[in-house]
Amino acid sequence: MGIDIAMGACRAELMAAEASARQRRQGIWADPAAIKNAENPGDILAQIGRFALVEGKVVSVRQAGATVYLNFGRRWTRDFAVTISRRMAGSFEAQGLHLKSLENQHIRVRGWVGVRGGPRIEVRRIEQIEWPGRQ
Repeated sequence: MGIDIAMGACRAELMAAEASARQRRQGIWADPAAIKNAENPGDILAQIGRFALVEGKVVSVRQAGATVYLNFGRRWTRDFAVTISRRMAGSFEAQGLHLKSLENQHIRVRGWVGVRGGPRIEVRRIEQIEWPGRQ
Protein backbone atom coordinates (compact mmCIF):
# COMPACT_ATOMS: atom_id res chain seq x y z
CA MET A 1 0.00 0.00 0.00
CA GLY A 2 1.04 3.65 -0.01
CA ILE A 3 2.76 4.00 3.40
CA ASP A 4 6.37 2.98 4.03
CA ILE A 5 6.06 1.21 7.35
CA ALA A 6 9.73 1.73 8.15
CA MET A 7 9.03 5.49 8.16
CA GLY A 8 12.54 6.24 6.93
CA ALA A 9 14.75 8.70 8.75
CA CYS A 10 11.96 9.97 11.00
CA ARG A 11 11.04 6.52 12.43
CA ALA A 12 12.47 7.18 15.90
CA GLU A 13 10.66 10.51 16.20
CA LEU A 14 7.36 9.03 15.02
CA MET A 15 7.63 6.05 17.39
CA ALA A 16 8.44 8.39 20.32
CA ALA A 17 5.41 10.57 19.46
CA GLU A 18 3.21 7.46 19.27
CA ALA A 19 4.51 6.19 22.63
CA SER A 20 3.84 9.56 24.22
CA ALA A 21 0.30 9.71 22.82
CA ARG A 22 -0.36 6.15 24.02
CA GLN A 23 0.87 6.99 27.51
CA ARG A 24 -1.34 10.11 27.67
CA ARG A 25 -4.23 8.27 26.00
CA GLN A 26 -4.59 10.93 23.32
CA GLY A 27 -6.30 10.64 19.95
CA ILE A 28 -6.88 7.05 18.84
CA TRP A 29 -4.98 5.89 21.94
CA ALA A 30 -7.90 7.02 24.13
CA ASP A 31 -9.63 3.84 22.90
CA PRO A 32 -8.37 0.75 24.78
CA ALA A 33 -9.14 -1.30 21.64
CA ALA A 34 -6.72 0.71 19.45
CA ILE A 35 -4.31 -2.23 19.61
CA LYS A 36 -6.16 -5.37 18.53
CA ASN A 37 -5.82 -8.57 20.54
CA ALA A 38 -4.58 -11.48 18.40
CA GLU A 39 -6.84 -13.80 20.41
CA ASN A 40 -9.93 -12.03 19.00
CA PRO A 41 -9.77 -12.68 15.24
CA GLY A 42 -13.27 -11.24 14.75
CA ASP A 43 -12.07 -7.81 15.90
CA ILE A 44 -9.15 -8.02 13.49
CA LEU A 45 -11.39 -9.13 10.60
CA ALA A 46 -13.37 -5.91 11.10
CA GLN A 47 -10.17 -4.08 10.09
CA ILE A 48 -9.73 -5.70 6.65
CA GLY A 49 -8.13 -3.23 4.27
CA ARG A 50 -7.06 -0.97 7.13
CA PHE A 51 -3.77 -0.39 8.87
CA ALA A 52 -3.82 -1.92 12.36
CA LEU A 53 -1.69 -2.87 15.34
CA VAL A 54 -2.21 -6.40 16.62
CA GLU A 55 -0.66 -7.79 19.77
CA GLY A 56 -0.44 -11.31 21.14
CA LYS A 57 1.62 -14.45 21.70
CA VAL A 58 3.08 -16.32 18.73
CA VAL A 59 1.94 -19.94 19.15
CA SER A 60 4.04 -21.36 16.33
CA VAL A 61 6.34 -20.43 13.46
CA ARG A 62 5.91 -22.57 10.35
CA GLN A 63 7.00 -22.49 6.74
CA ALA A 64 4.72 -23.60 3.91
CA GLY A 65 6.07 -23.16 0.41
CA ALA A 66 7.43 -19.65 -0.04
CA THR A 67 5.78 -18.26 3.10
CA VAL A 68 6.73 -18.22 6.78
CA TYR A 69 3.73 -18.03 9.12
CA LEU A 70 3.75 -16.61 12.63
CA ASN A 71 0.61 -18.24 13.98
CA PHE A 72 -1.21 -16.67 16.91
CA GLY A 73 -3.65 -19.57 17.18
CA ARG A 74 -3.93 -23.22 16.19
CA ARG A 75 -6.52 -22.87 13.37
CA TRP A 76 -5.24 -21.14 10.23
CA THR A 77 -8.79 -20.97 8.87
CA ARG A 78 -9.86 -18.73 11.73
CA ASP A 79 -6.99 -17.40 13.82
CA PHE A 80 -4.73 -14.40 13.23
CA ALA A 81 -1.36 -14.94 11.53
CA VAL A 82 1.53 -12.89 10.24
CA THR A 83 2.95 -13.86 6.86
CA ILE A 84 6.54 -13.25 5.76
CA SER A 85 7.90 -14.13 2.34
CA ARG A 86 10.65 -16.71 2.63
CA ARG A 87 12.75 -14.40 0.43
CA MET A 88 12.55 -11.75 3.18
CA ALA A 89 13.53 -14.14 5.99
CA GLY A 90 17.22 -13.72 5.15
CA SER A 91 17.05 -9.95 5.61
CA PHE A 92 15.40 -10.44 9.01
CA GLU A 93 18.16 -12.84 10.04
CA ALA A 94 20.84 -10.43 8.75
CA GLN A 95 19.35 -7.86 11.15
CA GLY A 96 19.52 -10.31 14.06
CA LEU A 97 15.96 -11.63 14.07
CA HIS A 98 15.63 -15.37 13.59
CA LEU A 99 11.94 -15.92 12.91
CA LYS A 100 11.81 -19.24 14.78
CA SER A 101 12.90 -17.33 17.93
CA LEU A 102 9.52 -15.55 17.90
CA GLU A 103 7.72 -18.74 18.92
CA ASN A 104 6.13 -18.27 22.37
CA GLN A 105 7.02 -14.55 22.32
CA HIS A 106 4.55 -11.74 22.97
CA ILE A 107 4.85 -9.30 20.07
CA ARG A 108 3.04 -6.40 18.44
CA VAL A 109 2.72 -6.23 14.65
CA ARG A 110 1.67 -3.28 12.50
CA GLY A 111 0.45 -3.44 8.93
CA TRP A 112 -2.45 -3.78 6.54
CA VAL A 113 -5.05 -6.39 7.51
CA GLY A 114 -6.01 -8.92 4.88
CA VAL A 115 -7.71 -12.27 5.00
CA ARG A 116 -6.79 -15.75 3.81
CA GLY A 117 -8.56 -18.27 5.98
CA GLY A 118 -8.26 -16.04 9.03
CA PRO A 119 -7.04 -12.45 9.34
CA ARG A 120 -3.46 -11.77 8.23
CA ILE A 121 -0.85 -9.05 8.21
CA GLU A 122 2.00 -9.38 5.74
CA VAL A 123 5.30 -8.27 7.22
CA ARG A 124 7.87 -6.98 4.76
CA ARG A 125 10.15 -5.07 7.12
CA ILE A 126 11.56 -5.86 10.53
CA GLU A 127 10.24 -2.50 11.80
CA GLN A 128 6.70 -3.87 11.63
CA ILE A 129 7.44 -6.11 14.63
CA GLU A 130 7.74 -4.78 18.18
CA TRP A 131 8.20 -6.33 21.59
CA PRO A 132 5.96 -4.43 24.04
CA GLY A 133 7.89 -3.19 27.04
CA ARG A 134 11.26 -3.84 25.40
CA GLN A 135 13.42 -0.98 24.10
